[in-house]
Amino acid sequence: MKFSRTPALVGLFAVTALGLAACGSDNNAATGTTTDAASASVDCSGAETLSGAGSSAQKNAMDQFTTAYIAACQSQGTNVNVAYTASGSGDGRTQFVANQIDFAGSDSAMKSDQLAEAGQRCDAGEAWNLPLVFGPVAIAYNLDGVEGLVLDAPTLAKIFGGEIANWNDPAIAALNSGVSLPDQKIDVVYRSDSSGTTDNFQTYLGTAAKAEWTKGAGSDFVGGVGNGSKGSAGVAQAVGTAAGSITYVEQSFADQSGLQVAKIHNGNSVVELNSASAAKAIEGAEFLEPGTNNLALDLTSIYGTSEEGAYPLVLATYEVVCGKGYDAQKATAVKSFLTVAANQGQQGLAELGYVPLPDAMKTTLLDAITAIS
Repeated sequence: MKFSRTPALVGLFAVTALGLAACGSDNNAATGTTTDAASASVDCSGAETLSGAGSSAQKNAMDQFTTAYIAACQSQGTNVNVAYTASGSGDGRTQFVANQIDFAGSDSAMKSDQLAEAGQRCDAGEAWNLPLVFGPVAIAYNLDGVEGLVLDAPTLAKIFGGEIANWNDPAIAALNSGVSLPDQKIDVVYRSDSSGTTDNFQTYLGTAAKAEWTKGAGSDFVGGVGNGSKGSAGVAQAVGTAAGSITYVEQSFADQSGLQVAKIHNGNSVVELNSASAAKAIEGAEFLEPGTNNLALDLTSIYGTSEEGAYPLVLATYEVVCGKGYDAQKATAVKSFLTVAANQGQQGLAELGYVPLPDAMKTTLLDAITAIS
């Protein structure tokens, strides 16, 4: 993984292949223990409350980050809070530009034109994308009697584009030799809100299935078929209750809802989604602007990977912040919260269905956080 401030390779990282445990609530407490030393290093003298909105994919991780931040400051006798609304990445970016929230959660990095718009509230247009966690995207489905379904990018492109409409289609059968597939209509479920997960999923299809997916990407679903549901929890709930349905949703929410999850044939091997296979794919990620504090990542090399055992459908979820432009109290609080999120907040994320930050990337991230003013 290339996470240096130059394009040179810094090194690879390893993530223990932990089982992805189901979460019973959206309010997940941090599973790691905040040490006294770590708590003492956090400056809790800034604004008592921070506000954020956006990505529902990072909601379970954000709950953990907030719990860790509150605990770190309470150990110093200070009460703080982070009010985060999982309203979708597009809404979060819009609220951030309008100066309605302190930071936005987004599953796709703000592009240059959006960052320029953010200059309305950030000094000199200094808005940065800071990745806090990686979230594998599951292809979740509801099909009685069919375990371990295998799909690939071309087939997914045809399903979500409406060209494949039945579960016993020959293309699906060819990937699932010996499996009895039902003669049943496929019910596509997509995100109805503006979603970074949708953007990442459609970018994956356009990268790994160029011939089959020519509809483009973006935060709004362009497949033209199916029924929409709002938020990650919404699409997970819809698939859980509708026989024959399929969706794209973060592993954290698929686990939480107990959904069946497909394996993906990446062109070289059939890969089951787990923390190890997702981490293996992430090794190929690079910064789009090395040498700057805007840490947006180029994930197209991940989406097109055919590496043995690498799960290709992974997103980076960001906090969009002002690099410059906060008042002193707000800047202190933003820096402290993000510092805790990048350290104590990473503990136990694998059990929530995420891939924690690799150490090489964390060093670059903490340098950027320190530079916020």
